[in-house]
Amino acid sequence: MANIKSAKKRILVSQVRADKNKAIRSSVKTAVKKVYTAIDANDKEAAKSALLNATSIIDKATIKGVYHKNYASRKISRLNLAVNKMA
Repeated sequence: MANIKSAKKRILVSQVRADKNKAIRSSVKTAVKKVYTAIDANDKEAAKSALLNATSIIDKATIKGVYHKNYASRKISRLNLAVNKMA
């Protein structure tokens, strides 16, 4: 454990940020999983609504700095492609 006050604060702040980022990443994974679950169930309407929700969550995570913009763009693009491929 650090002895200097500023170092102690850094440890606490970084832990709080790590926990927030972890929660955001978890919500993104859950949203993406819901899209793929709807695709597997062959439910186009549910897939479209889940895609809209997932896109929103991914964009918010990107704005907060959890994900790089290219990563988010690629993720959204692949989700769109998967939903559009449904017959």
